[in-house]
Amino acid sequence: MNILSLENVRKTYDKHVAVDGVSFNMPKGCVFGMLGPNGAGKTSLIRIITTITQADSGVVLYNGEKLNQNHPSQIGYMPEERGLYKKMKVGDHLIYLARLKGLSKADANREIKSWFEKFGIEDWWEKKVEELSKGMQQKIQFISTVVHRPGLLILDEPFSGLDPINTNLIKDEIDELHRNGTSIIFSTHRMEQVEEVCEFMVLINQGKNVLEGSVKDVKNQYKENLFKIDFNGELPMDALVQTNIITQKDQSITVQLKEGDDSNALLRHLIQKDVHIDSFNEILPTLNEIFIRKVASSNLEKTTNPVL
Repeated sequence: MNILSLENVRKTYDKHVAVDGVSFNMPKGCVFGMLGPNGAGKTSLIRIITTITQADSGVVLYNGEKLNQNHPSQIGYMPEERGLYKKMKVGDHLIYLARLKGLSKADANREIKSWFEKFGIEDWWEKKVEELSKGMQQKIQFISTVVHRPGLLILDEPFSGLDPINTNLIKDEIDELHRNGTSIIFSTHRMEQVEEVCEFMVLINQGKNVLEGSVKDVKNQYKENLFKIDFNGELPMDALVQTNIITQKDQSITVQLKEGDDSNALLRHLIQKDVHIDSFNEILPTLNEIFIRKVASSNLEKTTNPVL
């Protein structure tokens, strides 16, 4: 079942098309990467999903229901531009935000204190937000986003400005929420983070989705039959006569097979040649490489085929 489905969603601001017929499905319980360069339309999509704005056309379904004003209480959204009130005390501020999400004062107190204990920040309750560092404020923003236990969590560049220790702390909490069934949208342009945490993805560019699917399938779709072979001793060149040698250094070589060639056949051939193989691994492209290639090609397509 999909927790989120978008069908041909479109949004314009004046004459600018921010979202141009985007469609994708997000399976329930997954970590979903919403990717794209700056200005691609990711934030506009998030604002539609959270009902901050409405789409001009198209359909958004949440748990199979057409998106409506009852759904924001089931969604947690942490924007890239944090929005805390600097003069408020941290505890009062979090209770206020939790009450806006429908929690009673008693439930809000209990949930917030539990998060304070988890983060070891019990003494922050009476501090004003402006007294906290940027990293400390991001912890508070994260708590405000998850305090009502949302079914869908939307994180826009959640690690921006965090030091490595606090980044790992937040990552651990995101992992735990995921294990407990929370569906998570991870919006970022940092591809290495997507490879680390996301199972599914959609790539948005110039308001359109140009690539969608599981991270594993997307990487397999763009593989180029590259294999890295680590070996001991000599590697006779006649053993690689059917391959294209890409790089060779010491006891390691990278080769490219021709389309349709069998990597297992190559491995058997090398063993028959008495080559001592330490490892034989396919090299899949990184999401960053796919991202650059796909965005560049879609930009070129729009340039060569302009809409008149």
